[in-house]
Amino acid sequence: MLEILTLTSVTNHATGWIMENATEIEKRTRYHHGDLRAQLIEATRQLVEEKGPEHLSVSQAARLAGVSTAAPYKHFKDKDDLLRAVAYEGMGRQFTQMQETLAPLPLGSMDRIVAMGHVYVDFAKAEPAVFRLMFGLSDGHEGDELLIGQGKQVFGFVQMQCAQFRGSNVIEEQDVRRAFQLWSFVHGLSFLQIDGKLTDLEAPMTQEEMLRDISERVMGDAVA
Repeated sequence: MLEILTLTSVTNHATGWIMENATEIEKRTRYHHGDLRAQLIEATRQLVEEKGPEHLSVSQAARLAGVSTAAPYKHFKDKDDLLRAVAYEGMGRQFTQMQETLAPLPLGSMDRIVAMGHVYVDFAKAEPAVFRLMFGLSDGHEGDELLIGQGKQVFGFVQMQCAQFRGSNVIEEQDVRRAFQLWSFVHGLSFLQIDGKLTDLEAPMTQEEMLRDISERVMGDAVA
């Protein structure tokens, strides 16, 4: 009986060791195939949302991603470089959400203008720390060509929606002005939301009412 128990114990121990090492091998294989950078960015995003960028360390991101503390430096120069990558990915997600939300809506419609505002504000509420990063909470952010390029792409998309609203596919000065007005409003509204400055009791309108009202005011006199 003792021999049976001993054999069972050894077998269970061996099985556990095999499973544990198989998991580790699988993890290392994923990283070997280029997944490490994405894993580190996602780990950093989670930590930024939980603790804020000021309390983040590269070693924390490495531990959460399940790699050595030296591994991040194969892809990122330092903490700020890692934070800029999180900001860049955030801008990309916001842009993708905007495109997907607008896709089923009629081209050139007011609904598309309003929907852009909803995506912008909702993204800020869902990922407030990342949203802040997208607007410069990492050193060197203002000189990062990738971030600047991503921002221009998103803003260009908003400008095109303004042009299409008036029946054109050519962006003109009036579209640039309207896009800036729309962005200024939703940007301010987003920060009011994530800073806790706007409650249901203080807000005289719902988010939908606010966004539709400002969209109609800004786009009201648009002409082709």
